[in-house]
Amino acid sequence: MNTKQPTGRHAVGGDREIENCSMVLRQESSAMRLLQALGFERVAWSLRRLHCPVTKDALVLEVGSGGKPYPRADVLLDAYENSRERNWAPLKVDRPTVLGFVEQLPFRDKAFDFVIASHVLEHSADPEQFIAELQRVAKAGYIEVPDALFERINPLLDHHLEITQRDGQLVIRKKPAPVVDHNLVDLYEDRAKRYVIELFVGHPFAFHVRYYWRGKINFVVVNPEIDAAWFAQETEAPKFATSLLASSVRHRVQGAVLNLLQKINRGRRRRVDLQELLRCPACMNEELVSEPEHLLCSKCNRIYPVRNGVPVMQVSAASVIS
Repeated sequence: MNTKQPTGRHAVGGDREIENCSMVLRQESSAMRLLQALGFERVAWSLRRLHCPVTKDALVLEVGSGGKPYPRADVLLDAYENSRERNWAPLKVDRPTVLGFVEQLPFRDKAFDFVIASHVLEHSADPEQFIAELQRVAKAGYIEVPDALFERINPLLDHHLEITQRDGQLVIRKKPAPVVDHNLVDLYEDRAKRYVIELFVGHPFAFHVRYYWRGKINFVVVNPEIDAAWFAQETEAPKFATSLLASSVRHRVQGAVLNLLQKINRGRRRRVDLQELLRCPACMNEELVSEPEHLLCSKCNRIYPVRNGVPVMQVSAASVIS
């Protein structure tokens, strides 16, 4: 891992690139820029998951990795093995994987050079803590979310936030309920849904936020007084409020390509001693004793189960020995 102090130009997500001694955080690869210039925006969008602007020796974490993790990620974290929030897609565990919550990451300070959080921030009811934890465990990273405009007219059942970007700053609004404006959604369904979805599919860059950061995430929560910690029942959101592209042919092809690249990268991926990165999420102790079926915190005596080689580093899943 590169331990030199950052040098060079320092910018945040709204700027074209961010430089330091170990990486240049370009928002798009050369291939993506070329394809956009030629008018192949959807193809350029599909390539974004292959673009991770770090050096070969950088250690990369992906949170909310789900069933289609980024090929460059070295370590994966997700909250659940199966979840409605990702349409029950099974968790992929083809590299070191941990079950845990982003708001209480079970990793040591600055354990990673880069963290990927793609389509996961909007699921959090506590964006301040979510972002604080990303900054704590990594030196830089990438956040991708649907833009607030599309979330407002096409609200998804398990999205707790509306997020956009203004002048290099993430602007976050907590949702008090799954659907914020029923009248607007009704008008959208009746009048504009077909046309907006065509725009969404044809111009994905315009309907998503892609934010690169180094050192600090520039953000504001405009309504911190709102309690967004609700659980949505199936009947609380419109029937269309599901992933629009989850079952599309393009997504299936993209998934097959990603699986192929992951197999290719498996031999190149750096070896990771997962226990050297972990810490107790309850007491922040870094001394964990490894047993075949659990990890024991030497300070608070919490036992974290290990299921099929995956540590379950959630306080709620731990037991305490006296």
